[in-house]
Amino acid sequence: MFKLAHLSDPHLGPLAGFSLHQLFGKRATGYVNWRRKRRHAHDMEILARIVADIHAQQPDHVACTGDVAHIGLPNEFKTAIAFLDTLGPRETVSFVPGNHDTYARSSLKPLAGLLAPWISDDEGRAGYPWYRRRGPVALIGVNSGVPTMPLMATGRVGSEQMKRIEALLDRARDEGLIRVVLIHHPPYVGGAKRGRELVDAAAFEAMLKRKGADLVIHGHNHSFSLAWRPGPGHDVPIVGVPSASLGPRGHGELGTWHLFRIEGDATAPRITLEQRGFEPHGTVMLRQEIALLGERV
Repeated sequence: MFKLAHLSDPHLGPLAGFSLHQLFGKRATGYVNWRRKRRHAHDMEILARIVADIHAQQPDHVACTGDVAHIGLPNEFKTAIAFLDTLGPRETVSFVPGNHDTYARSSLKPLAGLLAPWISDDEGRAGYPWYRRRGPVALIGVNSGVPTMPLMATGRVGSEQMKRIEALLDRARDEGLIRVVLIHHPPYVGGAKRGRELVDAAAFEAMLKRKGADLVIHGHNHSFSLAWRPGPGHDVPIVGVPSASLGPRGHGELGTWHLFRIEGDATAPRITLEQRGFEPHGTVMLRQEIALLGERV
């Protein structure tokens, strides 16, 4: 059995170590939003308890699907380094960015440079899509985060990245691996509200229909979701995880993470989801268990 932990949208705090000249354009409105809402909504103590529960379950790998930052400042990625290192040895932790990580064009270079150990493929090349083989599983990391206008949180994969993802899905199939795709935005039509959606979700769905996958995991919405889209051989489960740090002062489900138990092989994968979340009495508990592949009725 291969155990994959998935968390997303920790929105690490506090937001510090920046100068006023960095707060221009979209970052100015984002900073105001953080001051008014986000700093109260995301609780780092809850996140610490989520991380402790992840360690208690002893996963083989941990996937973080973005939004470690609030407004994509370089110092936020330095905070992210410290956080990602708490999840485990770097070869056992993978990352893809979200819209808050790619908040502005000036976010892209420090994001790529500082977080390179978590976005590199097995040959040490950083970039997207990346490909990591871990046990019986091929992890394929997709970047849907792009700088957008103020008050927009849309994502885009892009045609060039889409072509490379197709090639990696073929490679994983040929290597006999169970294929897991990581992305921040919900990659299907209707997966998010207007202004927050993946704008090329229809193209992503079409790619899944052609090439297939065994599991797609994402964040972004701060809520649990399970969607199915057609693929060759079997429908593809697409699972969204809530924020790992949301507290009672936020809007949405309290801090949550997912544990996927993956068994079998590429011809007959078996995947079970365990949803574990923070409860008001202060502990992290099992909320529900869902058979996704192999035992699905």
